[in-house]
Amino acid sequence: MATDQALLEIHNLSVQFPTRRGVVEAARAINLQVQPGEVLGLVGESGAGKSTIGNAIIDLLEHPGRVTEGSILFQGEELRGLDDDAMRKVRGDRIGMIFQDPQTSLNPLLRIGEQLIETIRKSLPVSDKEAHSRAVDLLEAVGIDQAEVRLKSYPHQFSGGMRQRVVIALALAGEPDLIIADEPTTALDVSIQAQILDLIRHLCKTRNLGVIIVTHDIGVIANIADRVAVMYRGEVVETGPVAQIVGAPQHDYTISLIAAVPPADRKLERFNSVDYIDGDNLDHSARRIDVGTHWLGEQSHSKSPDGAAVSVENLKLSFVLERALFKRNRKMLQAVDDVTFSIADGETFGLVGESGSGKSTVARLIVGLYKPQAGRIRVMGQEVELHKQDEQSLLARRALQMIFQDPYSSLNGRLKVLDIVAEPIRFFKMAGSEKQVRSIVKDLLDHVGLGAAAAMRYPHEFSGGQRQRISIARALASRPRILICDEPTSALDVSIQAQILNLLKDLQQELGLTMLFISHDLPVIRQMCDRVAVMRNGAICEIAQTELLFNAPSHEYTRHLLDLMPRMDLLDRHYQ
Repeated sequence: MATDQALLEIHNLSVQFPTRRGVVEAARAINLQVQPGEVLGLVGESGAGKSTIGNAIIDLLEHPGRVTEGSILFQGEELRGLDDDAMRKVRGDRIGMIFQDPQTSLNPLLRIGEQLIETIRKSLPVSDKEAHSRAVDLLEAVGIDQAEVRLKSYPHQFSGGMRQRVVIALALAGEPDLIIADEPTTALDVSIQAQILDLIRHLCKTRNLGVIIVTHDIGVIANIADRVAVMYRGEVVETGPVAQIVGAPQHDYTISLIAAVPPADRKLERFNSVDYIDGDNLDHSARRIDVGTHWLGEQSHSKSPDGAAVSVENLKLSFVLERALFKRNRKMLQAVDDVTFSIADGETFGLVGESGSGKSTVARLIVGLYKPQAGRIRVMGQEVELHKQDEQSLLARRALQMIFQDPYSSLNGRLKVLDIVAEPIRFFKMAGSEKQVRSIVKDLLDHVGLGAAAAMRYPHEFSGGQRQRISIARALASRPRILICDEPTSALDVSIQAQILNLLKDLQQELGLTMLFISHDLPVIRQMCDRVAVMRNGAICEIAQTELLFNAPSHEYTRHLLDLMPRMDLLDRHYQ
């Protein structure tokens, strides 16, 4: 792998962000190298400085961030000091970037095909026809079916995982020599994650492409990286071959980070806590709830007449992909196809499958965000149409609450946390006075481990894990019987994920909550769920008890998913 000259050399790089409270050192004295044909994993918790390094390389640091010292050599050329025009030629043509949030990387007003073709034409000397053909090939390469048709779709018509695939296609469009991938598989299920990682590694080896993968997912690092650099609070604390870093870490931080990864081969009572990581200085140990006296426990003993908190029968929903004058000529996507299952009182029911399999669509049908074209939904024994505004539907909506994948976009950034959490209490008239509302909100914030003082702050003042705690507090504010968790920890660091999932386990046990838990992370599903349903192409392939499904899956597709789980053999010693 070694060559006479590294593809990328970073020497003594430091990055600072001046603020009103002083200067924040986001990166200090960083020294890294990437060789042609090598994958370098850059791993660490949120705030460690990983993304800062990637942004500094391509001169996209957010203002007022600046590189204060150091050198960035790419193919022997110093990138520091290049003017804007020269840097634009480097970005896209020679260095491709895959950002973490696909929503911010795609123009919502342009079709996917327009964005891909424009990028290809800017980077390569090809005709419109050749660019169109290459755009189709790129979509197919990143695992998007009906690529020719999907070129005509807008970003909002794709699932989160599919949008990420489009972003990866855009990064590959200019045939760069170095790709910086910032959390490239965070929103992807195991099968698409495997495809993307295989694709990146294939490109790396066949084209002698250098890759920097920025991630908090140790499984991704273990499966794709040649070398790993571990970052903590702006510094590289450990660097070495992947087998050494993952299998025999030396630094206390690396040891703690690996210990937080949930095992895939057995079920634990609780997720491992991480003692070394102390990024936000908040006490995350939520107070225990006495359901006999607490406000949250007033409905904790109510049960559905037939023992099923939620049951759905023969649900169907399709979306129009391409309109036409005649109905028979329309191209349709069958998002949910004759789905039937029930969730028992107090059960955690898992829903897994690839992006676009229909998992989140089922959840949105249950909570009334979508109207089914066929089928029935029963909540606590009562058949309801949640999109209606009658009294029965309002009561059912109060019993059902949803925790979304991205806490930042699900929280109103203009409101203080007090008003965000208080909204359902006020809407359902569940408190006798505004004083009582404030008291309940502060108590809820205590119970999710944020503390009452968080009530007077805004969402942007919190980390991702803290914002997800706010989302959980808001969901609890209507005293629900059922929580629907749609990828609630997929964007969180492993240590923060452990905190949030342990919190959900505690709340379920204390309040007798029923949960529908949607995730593409199979090890997390194994730890959280009593039963699991596997979805593919809008239909359910298999429903089984969790341990039975993981140990003896009956459906071929389930076996396929389990086979694609990242191999964590090197991590097993941390659970012995």
